[in-house]
Amino acid sequence: MINWTDKLSPQVKSIPPSGIRRFFDLVSEMKGVISLGVGEPDFVTPWHVREACIYSLEKGYTMYTSNWGLLELREEIARHLYNNYKVAYEPRNEVLVTVGVSEGMDLALRALLAPGDEVLVPEPCYVSYAPCTSMAGGTPVPILTSAENDFRVTAAEIKEKITPKTKVIILSYPNNPTGATISREELMEIAKVVKKHDLVVISDEIYDKLTYEGEHTCFASLPAMKNRTILLNGFSKAYAMTGWRLGYACGHPEVIAHMTKIHQYTMLCAPVTAQMAALEALQNGTDEMLKMVAEYDRRRKLVLKGFSEIGLSCFEPKGAFYAFPSIKNTGLSSEEFAERLLMEAKVATVPGSVFGVNGQGHIRCSYAASVENLTEAIDRMDKFLKKLSFCGEEACG
Repeated sequence: MINWTDKLSPQVKSIPPSGIRRFFDLVSEMKGVISLGVGEPDFVTPWHVREACIYSLEKGYTMYTSNWGLLELREEIARHLYNNYKVAYEPRNEVLVTVGVSEGMDLALRALLAPGDEVLVPEPCYVSYAPCTSMAGGTPVPILTSAENDFRVTAAEIKEKITPKTKVIILSYPNNPTGATISREELMEIAKVVKKHDLVVISDEIYDKLTYEGEHTCFASLPAMKNRTILLNGFSKAYAMTGWRLGYACGHPEVIAHMTKIHQYTMLCAPVTAQMAALEALQNGTDEMLKMVAEYDRRRKLVLKGFSEIGLSCFEPKGAFYAFPSIKNTGLSSEEFAERLLMEAKVATVPGSVFGVNGQGHIRCSYAASVENLTEAIDRMDKFLKKLSFCGEEACG
């Protein structure tokens, strides 16, 4: 009998499984649960985008594409970024189509890191950043943000964490899980630190279109930052295309070539049908996308009002489709609160602690759900809070 424990990679064994997926799996086994857990739009991919995929199948588009992705799609991505942010990328060697932004993040870190290189990771953050850094041989170095500073990382906080081993900083704004955004002025200050200390920025901007107040600033569009930045984006959130698994990475030709080298050995290429659909989304999907964003904004306001009424303080998210309310006044840890809320009230959320140590005392709630479900979920949460044996007036609202 083989002893698999001895055969498995110590590095992978040391990494915990995704806390998000754990709750998703629990929900799949229960009936009557309202899920505010997984960050997935409740909208179906717009019909004209699906139709483009169907038509591509009917025309026989079932083959491999270039490792880089369809040239027509890369050209449209470059056009889109220039039209929106005035940052110019050469489609043939500065744009790579990936299997989601998650693959893009993995490729970027593996292309950049040598053993022991440090990666600055502002937290709370998406759950994959630190594990992907570790699996690429690097060392993740958290920078803790908090509601007191609107969950924004500052240039001064970044500077404090820089050592001779620091090579990369990951930025992700609008942020998952907090919904925080950063102004252009603040990003300019960060850019000065990046340049002074010769850092590379991996900028995950998957939620760029889901910005409700002010305008999103593409980090690569800042002075002298294009060649220091690997820009990651995709189609999952703004175009309701999560299951299509399609993203892209843009950057200096040398780093994109190295990312493509890994991509061609591990993934080969993104699915051609998804690429055809994404091309349609970029060319003709703006109106539908804007309608969805307006609806998310309506739900954002509904959720903030609801949390206030039931006694949960919540930082006001300015982007993405998540709220990150504090549950500290209940006396429960994030894990205890989320598990009891799921089991006793059948509302699924994600413990804030899975997004970093300073996420403790919070839960992540996705408002990419119907108004009906959001209203019912808040009502169930209200009843749950009132039933807690130690719940005082302040916690019960």
